[in-house]
Amino acid sequence: MTSIPLQPDALPTAAPRARKPALLRRIFANGAVRIGAVLLGLMVVMAVAAPWLYTIDPNTMDPASSHLPPGARAEFTTLAGDTFERFFPMGTDSMGRDLWSRAAYGARISLAVGVAVALGSIALGLVVGMVAGYFRRLDGAIMRVMDGMMAIPGILFAIVLVAVWRPSLLTVILAIVVPETPRVARLVRSVVLSVREEPYVEAAVALDTPAWKLMVRHILPNTVAPLIVQGTFICAAAMLVEAAMSFLGIGLPSEVPTWGNIMSEGRAHFGSHPSSVLLPGAFLALTVLAVNMLGDGLRDALDPKFNQRGG
Repeated sequence: MTSIPLQPDALPTAAPRARKPALLRRIFANGAVRIGAVLLGLMVVMAVAAPWLYTIDPNTMDPASSHLPPGARAEFTTLAGDTFERFFPMGTDSMGRDLWSRAAYGARISLAVGVAVALGSIALGLVVGMVAGYFRRLDGAIMRVMDGMMAIPGILFAIVLVAVWRPSLLTVILAIVVPETPRVARLVRSVVLSVREEPYVEAAVALDTPAWKLMVRHILPNTVAPLIVQGTFICAAAMLVEAAMSFLGIGLPSEVPTWGNIMSEGRAHFGSHPSSVLLPGAFLALTVLAVNMLGDGLRDALDPKFNQRGG
């Protein structure tokens, strides 16, 4: 019996192992994430680099240069008597203040409020939601308190808070954090209730694992993905609420440049000088759109069912 030598081409070869894309690669493969990241990155650069982007003090006034149209060039005289020629890419408001400078510095306030509210509401909601979802005896009482807080309109709570305390950045952040916390708590509670029934969690409970260690090691990692997505939506909503509060006069004082303040001051002259309202409104709309697109893309990329379809 003769043996037939095997040719190299006839030898069985192992099928190449399908490699799943890395998390960052999967996230940035989403078009909404890329567009949102670019737009948001431009707004962040404008906010951080405002002092070096052809801006002046946003509160510097020259009544003789009021209501200049976008793209105007004129001599600008400060209240201190200094005169210099300046180009105004967005024009000036009714007090002769440079709208571009005010819009660039206003980006700092909007982004700071959005990020602070997202982090604050997530931190509080995470603690409340994990306690309510894990300790069944406390669940009913905690959730009824959360339901009561959600029943209070956020803008009404903000008016009450500002009436009690003086308007400031901290007051505005607290006025938005409190109404957003119950929504985060309910999200975390739903995740905890589902994860708590998993076999590995039940096994850890059977081994008398301390509650804090079980929540930190087994439950907390499962809340990261939904909280990241929820945080983007909270950030966008917080910027809109802050702008609405400033527009209504219950937010930050007028000497602090915010997009809401700029639009509020320009609405009296909207018919003759619409740029004082439309331009800061465009910045606000683009920033909120960027954050929402980023959140939508992250939700699709981090959703398990989406990963199964794409993998």
